[in-house]
Amino acid sequence: MEKQQPIEETNVITTFGRRRVAPRVCVVDSKPHIRNFLREALEDLGFIACECEQAGGVNAVLAGQRPDLFVLGLSVGGIAANEILETLSLMKFEGKVLLFGQRASPMVTAILGIGDHLGLAMLPLLPTPFSDTDLRDRVTALLPSEAPPNPPVDVTEAIHADWLELWYQPKIEVRSLTLSGAEALVRMRHPTWGTVPPAYFIPDGGDPHFRALTEFVISRAVGDWRSFVIDHGHVEISVNLPVTFFQDPMAIENLACQMPNHPAFEGLIVEIDGSELIHNLPLAKKVARQLQIHNIGLSIDNLGTEWPLLMELNDFPFVEIKVNREFIEGCADNRLKQSVCRRILELADGFGARTVAEGVETRADFQMARELGFDLTQGFFFAKPMEANKFARRILGRPVTMPN
Repeated sequence: MEKQQPIEETNVITTFGRRRVAPRVCVVDSKPHIRNFLREALEDLGFIACECEQAGGVNAVLAGQRPDLFVLGLSVGGIAANEILETLSLMKFEGKVLLFGQRASPMVTAILGIGDHLGLAMLPLLPTPFSDTDLRDRVTALLPSEAPPNPPVDVTEAIHADWLELWYQPKIEVRSLTLSGAEALVRMRHPTWGTVPPAYFIPDGGDPHFRALTEFVISRAVGDWRSFVIDHGHVEISVNLPVTFFQDPMAIENLACQMPNHPAFEGLIVEIDGSELIHNLPLAKKVARQLQIHNIGLSIDNLGTEWPLLMELNDFPFVEIKVNREFIEGCADNRLKQSVCRRILELADGFGARTVAEGVETRADFQMARELGFDLTQGFFFAKPMEANKFARRILGRPVTMPN
């Protein structure tokens, strides 16, 4: 691994590994819903985002860790926008400025001209209304092209620093197009690196830090469920745990003790990777039976080429089989993949387990999953994983619609 360089910013943990700075952005607009929308969209693109409502907040932003980009809306008014640009110029802001507004507005032309006159680096106007693609096109040059390296991470440190979050990806009923539940996926939002996917920080199952991460996932999932249930009723949440977690004789009891004592709670799903489960089949079957007593079901996640080994089972205490995307992606045009899916579906039907088509990204693959007889679908075709608040706002309480 490349030798770690010291991080110069203050208040930044230096043990995170080789530094990779995520771009920073500040959204300035007087309308909260516009600021919130843009902030979320820019965070999805990889920015570390902040926001302010009016010109007076810009000084405070510039006094801290300076953004690489200011996104300025004209609902603040022309005079306020002019003041913001003058402040950026006086503070010798060297980043970019992105203005969004109606292309034909005389105010837009005037503000762009003022920005150029002040020597600010004005990006081409983002005309309203705009799409996610339009926004990406304007800011893509600011995004780092290099993926984060794989540094050693002290997960306990990340938990204490409140860098970890759970994001949720919905599971959709194939026939009724209704929400069935959601899988909780851990993410790290680092103050310097931005949003970091789990491949870059989850330790091996035998790592001493793995237990702390597992306990965080369970605790946060239960906490999020409590917030969801207030406005939306029960939401079935799935969490990913390693089979080694259950080698602890107290693991099942400890897990059961954390389940909500709430009349709306209908159970939790624990997903264990298919390859790991099959290599530890006696333990997994024993655990599945014990968990059922506590209203917790065990799901076989990412079932791939190991699927024929399940055909040898006489009993099947698992509530769900999630078929790996290797058999789902492109299945609409691949008869071999369709054949494998049918065999797995027959196995599941025989034992009364439900089935999930993972990694559905196209209409054709969704339609084939429905034709084959899958119960649920999960993938980018309906929604990417998203933060808990965004999941509640965008998914819960809204009807599921077929994407275009």
